[in-house]
Amino acid sequence: MSERIPTVLRGEVVTPTEILTDGAVVLIDDRIAWVGSVADLPGQWREDLPAEPAPGTTVLPGLVDVHDHGGGGESFPDATGADQARTAAREHLRHGTTALVASLVTAPREVLLARVALLADLVDAGELIGIHAEGPFLSADRCGAQNPDDMLGGDPVLVAELAAAARGHLVTMTVAPEVPGVADGGPGRPDALSALVEAGAVPSIGHTDAHAPVVEAAIARGRALLAGGERAESVGGGTLPGRSPRLTATHLFNGMRPLHHRDPGPIAACLAAASRGELVVELVADGTHLDPATVRSVFDLVGPEQIMLVTDAMAAAGMPDGDYRLGPMAVRVGDGVARLIAEDGTSGAIAGGTAHLIDVVRATVAAGVPLVSAVRAAATTPATVVGRDDLGALVAGRRGDVLITQDDLSPIAVYRGGELVED
Repeated sequence: MSERIPTVLRGEVVTPTEILTDGAVVLIDDRIAWVGSVADLPGQWREDLPAEPAPGTTVLPGLVDVHDHGGGGESFPDATGADQARTAAREHLRHGTTALVASLVTAPREVLLARVALLADLVDAGELIGIHAEGPFLSADRCGAQNPDDMLGGDPVLVAELAAAARGHLVTMTVAPEVPGVADGGPGRPDALSALVEAGAVPSIGHTDAHAPVVEAAIARGRALLAGGERAESVGGGTLPGRSPRLTATHLFNGMRPLHHRDPGPIAACLAAASRGELVVELVADGTHLDPATVRSVFDLVGPEQIMLVTDAMAAAGMPDGDYRLGPMAVRVGDGVARLIAEDGTSGAIAGGTAHLIDVVRATVAAGVPLVSAVRAAATTPATVVGRDDLGALVAGRRGDVLITQDDLSPIAVYRGGELVED
């Protein structure tokens, strides 16, 4: 047997609970073998310890983005070949997102089935960790940058077809609970929620114009399904393993009825559920989608265990300003902000993000959120939601996914599965 050669990384190490001022992370093969203070580093790895790095060098877990439509000039919803999708995933990998869920947008049935099958191949190959379908069971009144003409009522048969095409890799789907067929089922009467849970996918509330009671009822129904409920009855009293006991909310605040003191809508319902530990909210905390004070307030209200930082990135991530596509929609990026191109040529709704997840972490910290909390929301919590307890934290035994940054949180080096990622 050949000797296993360790890789010892050093800097300010961000663990799930603290920052080790002079810490070390030991990688052996594809795993994290040890994490701790340099003073406590076991003797067998002392000779591999690098010199003390520049001040501010920070060692983070590889980041986990569960809502990402593309980057590097390529878009998952528009990819017709593996190389296009791979380019998008690679753009984010080079910037420290070592685990990525590829997001689709609302499209015709045959397009969705083809894209899901294509992306499933990349999950099998280890390029992605799952697939997110943002639609098509959404509110046309809150369509955002999606095509309302392709939106449908809740269809459990289509959910099953997409799940079959995904070969077990459909990890989540965004749905609007007020749309007929989404959350109005019951025993012996399947709806989109029950079909998603049956397929092992996590339902996510988003692109919704629903009032608070409708959202509250959908969250309660979704939680009961994830916990067993009707699902248990359908399998003879047993339970099926789920990725997460909690639903999520797709990019909270964006693409949904706004919060009003006499009409609290989905935002208040989702925040209340998150505060009880029943739901996890996505935040596109890139400085464009949300004001920094909003980001800080949500962290204060519900904590990082109930927050996933996401990019909602599209093809322009890592690319210059210009014209791009997001599914069937034309998008123009100016000053780093992506917006739909209206029929008269003017700018319309925000059309996804252009940041990498480390940029979102940086903006979140700049908003006043502690680095440990921001990293937890960008790595640990999303890994938990998609059912991956081998990712998302610098903990011995987990996959060797590590991001090393400078004092401004710009990437220096990225490791995935213990291997240095080359540009």
